[in-house]
Amino acid sequence: MAKILFISTGLGTGGAETMLYQILSRIDRTKFEPIVVSLMGIDTYGKSIEALNVPVYTLELHAGQLPVHKIRQLGRIIHQQQPDLIQGWMYHGNLAAQFSSLISGKKIPVLWSIHHSLHSLGSEKLLTQALIRLGGLTAQLVSKIAFVSQKSREQHQKLGYPAENSCSIPNGFDISSLKPSATIREQFRQELGLASESMLIGLIARYHPMKDHANFLKAAGILLTEFPDTNFLLVGTDVDRQNHRLTNLITELNIGDRVHLLGERRDIPKIVPALDIMTSSSAFGEAFPLVIGEAMSCGVPCVVTDIGDSASIVGDSGIVVSPKNPQALANGWKNLILLGTEARKALGVKARQKVIEHYSLDTVVAQYEELYHLVLNNSI
Repeated sequence: MAKILFISTGLGTGGAETMLYQILSRIDRTKFEPIVVSLMGIDTYGKSIEALNVPVYTLELHAGQLPVHKIRQLGRIIHQQQPDLIQGWMYHGNLAAQFSSLISGKKIPVLWSIHHSLHSLGSEKLLTQALIRLGGLTAQLVSKIAFVSQKSREQHQKLGYPAENSCSIPNGFDISSLKPSATIREQFRQELGLASESMLIGLIARYHPMKDHANFLKAAGILLTEFPDTNFLLVGTDVDRQNHRLTNLITELNIGDRVHLLGERRDIPKIVPALDIMTSSSAFGEAFPLVIGEAMSCGVPCVVTDIGDSASIVGDSGIVVSPKNPQALANGWKNLILLGTEARKALGVKARQKVIEHYSLDTVVAQYEELYHLVLNNSI
């Protein structure tokens, strides 16, 4: 049995962290023994991963800090666990994985997993820009780099990431739990106090500049001038009434009676089937937004900005618009509304079928397992 040490930047509620949990929940435990190190804290998914009987270590690092005793702690974990392979997860985790192999005193093969696209490197924080460029200088030392999107792979290669040791493995979705449900639709709409026939457009994303909540809300203001009965749902970390930047914009746009802010929720399969349209309004950074695949699995058509692989994921089952363009986003929604209920349902059926054929969780986990076998066999 091969022991794999996953080193993740953190274990919060982002798409990359969610995907890590999903992979660990399905990986073949007769062939692989996973261990997880979070450079930050236990966060949202740490306990869930421990519940899978996977050991979780945390370094509790804070931004801009790398105390010597934390390096020693990481070294002790490597020495204690003696992994056969180290899998980095996200930029910080990737570099930490490479460093861990170096301090181990052994030639442990290292894999990187990159979940970010580079629509505009200048949009990133300076530290993130530095990490990306540093990764380009050290990527030749890595056994394999798995990009979550093809576009991300191409963008990174332009910055010096080698093509010969890279591959693309998309995000995957549990189509048994993510599926259309008339019952969930009715129950959730009752929770919001909405009628069954009310148009409900959703955005599920943590509050962050890359997610461009302002784009979504400005588009909502535009759409409401023509479709005044439309409702908008926002879910995610810091997407609540305590977020004054968000609430001030809602007040400024005078759309407060049509916007529902739910904050962070863990019951996404109990929310998505209630939507008529899902949205990814991101301005940059996305590689393969989980929310798109989740919506498509539930038979919900999407309107997405053309960032990362969003356009190719949706294909002809939804609508793709330019980023940072509220009018374009509102027009995309309008086009789906005017299609009518039955035509939207037909798009939803097409969307779910695409996930089944290309993005099922079992298929994606099998790709990671195949990659691990390949790297381990080449290291013998």
